[in-house]
Amino acid sequence: MSGDVVIQLAQHALVIVMLVSAPMLGLGLIVGLMVSVFQATTSIQEQTLAFIPKIIAVFVAILIFGPWMLRIMVGYVTEIFRNLPLYIG
Repeated sequence: MSGDVVIQLAQHALVIVMLVSAPMLGLGLIVGLMVSVFQATTSIQEQTLAFIPKIIAVFVAILIFGPWMLRIMVGYVTEIFRNLPLYIG
C-alpha cells in the first residue's frame, strides 16, 4: 500500500465524518442560537437551559437523519472492503 493510497483513504474518511456529523452539529448550532437569543431577551441566565434543548435537538437529528447517516457509512465501508485487494496489491 503506497502513501498516496493511505492519504486518499484518510481524506475520504474525513469527508465522510464531516458529512455524517453535519446535520447534528447544524441543528445543535441553530437551537443554541435560538436559546441564546431567548436568554438575552428575557434576562434568564439559567445555565441548564442552554444544554437541555441542544441535547434534545441532537437526539431528534439522530432520529431523523440516522438512516441516511447509516447508509453513507455502510457505503463507505463497503467501498473499502470491495477495493481492499486493489489497496494491498
